[in-house]
Amino acid sequence: MALALQFALSLQLSIAHGKGVFGGLVIYFSFFTILTNLLVALALTASLLRVRSGVIEFFTRPGVNTGIAASIALVGIAYALLLQHLWHPEGLQLVADMLLHYVMPSLFLVYWWVAVPRGDVRWTSVFAWMLYPVLYFVYAMTRGALSGVYPYPFINAAELGYGQALANALGVLAGFAALALLLVVMGRFRGRAASNLAVRKPLPSLVQERRPRAEGENDVQ
Repeated sequence: MALALQFALSLQLSIAHGKGVFGGLVIYFSFFTILTNLLVALALTASLLRVRSGVIEFFTRPGVNTGIAASIALVGIAYALLLQHLWHPEGLQLVADMLLHYVMPSLFLVYWWVAVPRGDVRWTSVFAWMLYPVLYFVYAMTRGALSGVYPYPFINAAELGYGQALANALGVLAGFAALALLLVVMGRFRGRAASNLAVRKPLPSLVQERRPRAEGENDVQ
């Protein structure tokens, strides 16, 4: 719903500014927020499907879901700290804004905590997850250099210079790594707590106490 609403709003704005449908598509898919919410939608959809395939199994892996959880958490936190004060959307744009940056990150983190198996997520997985924001930054900077349009002001090299834009991107990447490590710690803690609970749970007794025989009652042979 949130993605569809923002898609319609982006196309409407692009057409109004004379950039057409194609320009609206390019702009829409140029935001880390949109791409990450699409990953969230794919992970949630894969968890509901009964049909198994390589793509579906990929998006149901605990490690993949944890990486997506770290990415969508970054979306919410970075928006609150770096972007929210820069504009004041109204109407449907405000609805889409709240859904994409706050509601979906919160809901997916709850889903990750409650429904995603902890699996064997390793510390080294964080380095693999970091490829996503790194590749996005390379794409955003390349597109910005060619078109002069940058999706986020903190990586706008035309105004900040490439040195400051790179420093800002590295700061965001460090924040992502911290979030990812935190999720790994939380996942391991929850997994160990569940294992300890299962070990401590008493097994049902296999030996039943024989009830006292009533007077005159014969043993059954």
